Amino acid sequence: MDYSQVVRAAAVQISPVLHSREGTTEKVLDAIAAAAKDGVNLIVFPETFVPYYPYFSFVTPPVLMGKPHMTLYEEAVTVPGPVVDAVSRAARSYSMVIVLGVTERDAGSLYNTQLVFDADGQLALKRRKITPTYHERMVWGQGDGTGLTVADTQVGRLGSLACWEHYNPLARFALMAQHEQIHCGQFPGSMVGQIFSDQMEVTMRHHALESGCFVVNATGWLTAEQKAQITPDTALHKALSGGCYTAIISPEGVPLADPIVEGEGMVVADLDFSLITKRKRMMDAVGHYARPDLLKLRLNQAPWSLLETGSPEPDRDPMVSPASPPQAAETELSL
Repeated sequence: MDYSQVVRAAAVQISPVLHSREGTTEKVLDAIAAAAKDGVNLIVFPETFVPYYPYFSFVTPPVLMGKPHMTLYEEAVTVPGPVVDAVSRAARSYSMVIVLGVTERDAGSLYNTQLVFDADGQLALKRRKITPTYHERMVWGQGDGTGLTVADTQVGRLGSLACWEHYNPLARFALMAQHEQIHCGQFPGSMVGQIFSDQMEVTMRHHALESGCFVVNATGWLTAEQKAQITPDTALHKALSGGCYTAIISPEGVPLADPIVEGEGMVVADLDFSLITKRKRMMDAVGHYARPDLLKLRLNQAPWSLLETGSPEPDRDPMVSPASPPQAAETELSL
């Protein structure tokens, strides 16, 4: 692993074009082009930014959610598909690593998905949020352990989690133990109020300190007009406000530029990888500070599947499950 390079990173706080996959994708491509002019090597967008985060599910009773939910199905991203192709071309054209949150449609289900494009345009990682939070469980299915993977990219070893996955310490540790150098966080933004911003800051700065890596965190933003689009009940607009903290944090837990807490904008900072060594010299939670003789994490990275193909074993009824099913792929990660 290279600890001598300097990477220019951008975290984007941005509004979607509600109900339009194409419109939001155009905003993504425009932001990438603008970042390229500033010499950016890595850009991170908010959670499920394309086509848009399902804010409706936070403020709409389930019995009234059918129409906006169906619209989200129609506008969702397929992988592979046109959105993936367009972002891949941009990554290759600007030699930029891109981390994009999408609502992914896979047949009859939707997923909260994070896409990591390497600087050559290849899709380095597709991961799904392992457990949607609260209202999100009405919208998205669950991901699996295949996504708890750190990707080797042209800007270094890159890990990513979405929103409250950061409150799952074992999920964070799975990435730490794979020696992530840059962690990309994604949140919806424009939700819950100032307390959400405060919690997010604590969470992002703590992960940077604990993992000894850089954190690039992006949140979305809703305008007053967009809140009215989501719900005409003005009493609920407060629930669709605040909750933004777009920032870039050093391995020492220090913001490298002023965070953005309202409005659209882009935080840009240089990530000097020598700071990773400086931090880990004192405390490497997955190295000299670990105690694998006492504490370990077992990570199941087998893909989720409900269909097992192949011929049944001889002399066994194919309708009866074997007494000892094959073990899923597992990895032990030391703490």
